Amino acid sequence: MADIDASHVHIDEAGADMNVGVLLRGIAADAVERGHVLATPGSISAHACFAADITLLSEEQGGADVVSGDRLGFHTRSAAVWGTVTLHGVDVVRPLHGAEVTVTLEEPVALEEAQPFAFRQRGRAAGSGTVTRLPR
Repeated sequence: MADIDASHVHIDEAGADMNVGVLLRGIAADAVERGHVLATPGSISAHACFAADITLLSEEQGGADVVSGDRLGFHTRSAAVWGTVTLHGVDVVRPLHGAEVTVTLEEPVALEEAQPFAFRQRGRAAGSGTVTRLPR
């Protein structure tokens, strides 16, 4: 059983992009951590590898060349995890350009196809992307 609160008002259901507080009865407070996802059982699963289309920011905005094997910080929903990129069809992606990549994360996170994400390189915002395919 759960109670949902939005701006100190009890509501019956919440949806995407809503800022809510959730009281989960019977769940220890330390059992929930940053990056965890609250979802209907079976509706989403965690993955450590996915295919994506990425686009780099301009050099002025922090974009820098990306090559296969680069270790980047990936940010999706409230999760932040390190991952390694493998480029497809190109040797290097330059600022303001895009590419198809495979990302291998160091920890599994909840992902869905068409889900957006951002990534950082050397501590700076570097670009964004969209999940195109998840392993079956």
